[in-house]
Amino acid sequence: MGLPNGGAHVATSVDMQLNSKSIEFPDGDKNKNESIGDDRGERKAEEVVLDDSSVDDSSNTDGDSDEILKREICVEDEEKKERLDDDENCGEVEQTVVFPPNPQFPRPEAPPGVLVVYTEAEKTKSTPSIKRSNSSPESAIQIPAIGKFFRDKSNSLSAAITKRLSLLTDDNDGDSDKRKVSNVTEFNLSGLKVTVMLKKQMDEYEQFKGRITFFSRSNCRDSTAVRSYFLDRKLRYVEINIDVYPTRENELIERTGSSAVPQIFFNEKLFGGLVTLNSLRNCGLLEERMKDLLCRKCPDDAPAPPVYGFDDPEEEKVDEMVAAVKVLRQRLPIQDRLMKMKIVKNCFSASEMVEVLVQQFDCGRKKAVEMGKQLARRHFIHHVFGENEFEDGNHYYRFLEHEPFIPRCYNFRGATNDLEPKSATLISQKLAKIMSAILESYASEDGCHLDYLGISNSEEFRRYVNLMQELQRVEISTLSVSERLAFFLNLHNAMVIHGVISVGHPGSAVIDRRSFNSDFVYIIGGLPYSLTTIVNGVLRNNRRAPYSFTKSFASGDKRVELAFPQVNPLIHFGLCNGTKSSPPVRFFTPQGIESELRFAAREFLQRDGIQIDLAKRTVHITRIFKWFSADFGHEKEMLKWISGYLDATKAGLLLHLSSDGGAVHIVYQDYDWSINC
Repeated sequence: MGLPNGGAHVATSVDMQLNSKSIEFPDGDKNKNESIGDDRGERKAEEVVLDDSSVDDSSNTDGDSDEILKREICVEDEEKKERLDDDENCGEVEQTVVFPPNPQFPRPEAPPGVLVVYTEAEKTKSTPSIKRSNSSPESAIQIPAIGKFFRDKSNSLSAAITKRLSLLTDDNDGDSDKRKVSNVTEFNLSGLKVTVMLKKQMDEYEQFKGRITFFSRSNCRDSTAVRSYFLDRKLRYVEINIDVYPTRENELIERTGSSAVPQIFFNEKLFGGLVTLNSLRNCGLLEERMKDLLCRKCPDDAPAPPVYGFDDPEEEKVDEMVAAVKVLRQRLPIQDRLMKMKIVKNCFSASEMVEVLVQQFDCGRKKAVEMGKQLARRHFIHHVFGENEFEDGNHYYRFLEHEPFIPRCYNFRGATNDLEPKSATLISQKLAKIMSAILESYASEDGCHLDYLGISNSEEFRRYVNLMQELQRVEISTLSVSERLAFFLNLHNAMVIHGVISVGHPGSAVIDRRSFNSDFVYIIGGLPYSLTTIVNGVLRNNRRAPYSFTKSFASGDKRVELAFPQVNPLIHFGLCNGTKSSPPVRFFTPQGIESELRFAAREFLQRDGIQIDLAKRTVHITRIFKWFSADFGHEKEMLKWISGYLDATKAGLLLHLSSDGGAVHIVYQDYDWSINC
């Protein structure tokens, strides 16, 4: 629609005024110059819009032209007040629309003159104002741009958090259900992300002020049932294993009149054993009884939890030969010598030792030689080449702490254990009980996964490490065959756990695994035993390790006397090397070692140790059978041996494949060398 001449004149005048780049004011009108940039919002709100109807009306009569000129002059005056600074370019002014933020955020105030569009729901919703702290009032002082930026961010963040937390405390019916669905709320601000974790509602059992304590033993079925019940209900409890803390058995007898376990205490009150627990649980009175007994803080006369770092007082007797050893350590000339084209370090001659004993104890030479033999039998001294116990003359010996393998022994702490050696049977029993207690607390139910960090920080593991120091001079040859088998199986599995904690898991690298198995050593009865020597030297009758060309024990090695004359293939299912593909970690008892090994083999093979593909006539088995094929026999003998530890279905399939005269393909499964944690 065309515009008359009068309307065109007005529009042209307005455009000329809007497109002018600068406006000069006298010195006395500096306030106008300063207000130009601040009043941009007012200019947008008071923008002149000429529609077609106004133009048509102005062109009807000549008398209206004067009024149009007046409007033009008013527009001119208003535009002068709304000019931008000299450095800004002013084009056509467009109407600005600002969309509001999320309704849950605090609503900022719009600058003067800015048109804000709100929905009808937002218009009716009121947002509580945030009262600012009196310590930081609003000020008209000009601050740098960066300071203003951080202050705006801080105010926006505080307002958002306060707004959200205030909404959470409201008891509105509509919002309560939504808050129960999610307990995490995220705030997405410009450049910031704040995550607020809502406090969970306290569990019913977490409100108990008292303490649950129960006495237990290792490898006790009833104690395991009580422990499982507490864990399933997520109840916090304190377990006192009297196999680990033997002095607490007297306290158990005083409180209950018996040493039977388990015995449960709610604070200082005796609750009972597994029978009582099951009875009250079945009749529905257990919850009420627990609330009555655990509603108050645990008193001082309740069973005290075990304390880390304190050993039980025991009757420890110093070895009767310690006095002679102390004298010899001070008087003997210990030095390096050249013998048999070798440099032997830290040694002394037998004649020198006899002279010192004769002078110090005022005895004859024969008596001194007898004392030397006793020192050798008690593993205080050893012949440098292991040729004899002790003989007078030009023979050379060294003290146990000067042996070259001592730096690799992780049960040796700077000095030889000078206490009277305990029986190997007693140490073996303590070893099995302590490690079983560790498994019950820090292993999965199937024994395939261990919490090594929890074990390393436990009191049970600390006591195990102290117990292993007593192996330095113990006499293992006194153990029976079954006791010796259980002892070395348990010792191997315990050493693996100790090694992973002390030096780290070797991983899948062949060199690291060989180093781990050969360099992590215990000194037992004065002689070094690594993981390799225990498995291949003792348990496998000194056979070669997989991919090795040498035996663990050389001819004349005294450790050969402890090797088993026959190899029991079941040992491979009782040994755990700390990997995911190895059998689960176990600890055995001398009384049931055979049945326990058979159970371990059956469980491992039926779980994932073998898969049979009848269509392809293929059997997938663990690589343990490949590495130790010498212990299981040829393929047919091996398959027949495996069938004895499978369920009826798999055993029938395996026997059918191996006896129908056809070829059977054996595929060895991949081995997972990652840590079993």
